[in-house]
Amino acid sequence: MSEGGVFHEKQRLELCAIHALNNVLQERVFTKETADEICKRLAPQCVVNPHRSVFGTGNYDVNVIMAALQSRELAAVWWDKRRTVQSLCISKVQGFILNVPSCVSLGILSLPLLRRRHWLAVRQVNGQYYNLDSKLKSPVCIGGEAELRTFLSEQLSQDVAEMLLVVPREVEEDGSWLNPDAAGEGANSMA
Repeated sequence: MSEGGVFHEKQRLELCAIHALNNVLQERVFTKETADEICKRLAPQCVVNPHRSVFGTGNYDVNVIMAALQSRELAAVWWDKRRTVQSLCISKVQGFILNVPSCVSLGILSLPLLRRRHWLAVRQVNGQYYNLDSKLKSPVCIGGEAELRTFLSEQLSQDVAEMLLVVPREVEEDGSWLNPDAAGEGANSMA
């Protein structure tokens, strides 16, 4: 789980949301059981819970991730892809959780025409940013801030890719995750 001082959970079932949360927090905080409890709190009256797979294998949605982070005094800020990643105040961001398209695999057989959504984490550890995707054998060092911005831009260039900024609640509230000179960026298209 920890390689060279970097915590990294590997993919199991459809638990990528849990792995992304734990990897961005750099410790095992959440389990399938805690995520299922969050699902029950989010939809207490539902027979079939809309926040996870009907098969009980995971596949948790963004609401579970957001509630899990809130339980740790953190917030998830949805990144508006019309902005450039240059407008991010990276020093205020604890980590990143991305939702990207992913090929379906059956054992060693990859089915590239079947695509699903996959959660992955990126976090700084010991001055370097790491791709902590649970599908990787081990963490992959991205590099410094410039390399991180390039990596995030490449990930977000995929049509259906999305990004959450993991920030302390006060950073979410004061909006300091965005560089002050970028506040007006994309304002015309957001109206």
